[in-house]
Amino acid sequence: MKEHVDINPAESCAGEYTDEAFWTKVKNCARDIGKTLVEKALLLYYVMKDPDTPIWAKTAIIAALAYLICPLDTIPDVFPIIGYSDDAAVIAAVIALVQAYLKEEHRRQARAKVNSWFG
Repeated sequence: MKEHVDINPAESCAGEYTDEAFWTKVKNCARDIGKTLVEKALLLYYVMKDPDTPIWAKTAIIAALAYLICPLDTIPDVFPIIGYSDDAAVIAAVIALVQAYLKEEHRRQARAKVNSWFG
């Protein structure tokens, strides 16, 4: 008899976030992830690095970015087109949550990095 193991992707990757892992994933998979999602992920990254951003918001951002880089997803990233849809939903939800802390400077940084990668 097989034992059923329920894996929650968010719990499976808890504590897995590092800046290095984030940059590696985003750089190596930028074309697969897509320009829009990469820009939103970078936006969150720059908000997280801002000393004015409160700890609770940084924690939410880290969770979203960890979900993006986590190999265990609700919808695996290897599926074309839909593979990053769950990641996009998580990123969008956290952007809405921390909206008050988004600065034009963060948007400029994210846009500049995306333009350097995508042209």
